[in-house]
Amino acid sequence: MAHLVAPSLLSANFLNLEKDIGMLNQSEADWFHLDVMDGLFVPNISFGFAIIEKIRQATHKILDVHLMIVEPERYLERFKRAGADIISIHQEACKNPIEAIKTIKNLNAKAGIVINPATPVSTLSAVINHIDMVLLMSVNPGFGGQSFMPGTFGKIAEIRQMIKSRQLNVMVEVDGGIDLNNAPKLVQSGVDILVAGNTIFSSPDPVQTIHQLKTIC
Repeated sequence: MAHLVAPSLLSANFLNLEKDIGMLNQSEADWFHLDVMDGLFVPNISFGFAIIEKIRQATHKILDVHLMIVEPERYLERFKRAGADIISIHQEACKNPIEAIKTIKNLNAKAGIVINPATPVSTLSAVINHIDMVLLMSVNPGFGGQSFMPGTFGKIAEIRQMIKSRQLNVMVEVDGGIDLNNAPKLVQSGVDILVAGNTIFSSPDPVQTIHQLKTIC
């Protein structure tokens, strides 16, 4: 499968969000990556149901919702109702990840598990058979514009080996500090979905930047 590109709307212009959504709709972007932050699990607050509902109305593309919130299981149905196609929850923030994953799937959404840079890949062992996607944070979550952590490549290799050894069909997504310099190596390492925020939205030609990310081989 060719890799996918998921622009992170956290870096979009919220004074002119409709324009940025229109640009993404016309681009080769595959998914919209939506970072939901609660100010508790991460030291920042982003947006919630109302914004996601409006984004859902403005695009037919996949909404990839990344919940950086405590007790995400309390809100899964509401995020699905708001328009989420994929819901990813943090391993570190959920009391019972397997039950939460079952709930997501019962809502007819795809389920992802996220791990932070300091969380060992081994913690995925109990849940990886139940999920559709692993989201690997390559920066500490909570703020855009951070530098990519090179140690991510070792973790990608570990995740890929776990998936291969169990013969699973699980996608690998990486989020944080992705640019045109490190994206080729990430794709070569087996990453299926590249999440990029500043690289796209601070570009003088975002559509061309998305094209460059999409055509990496």
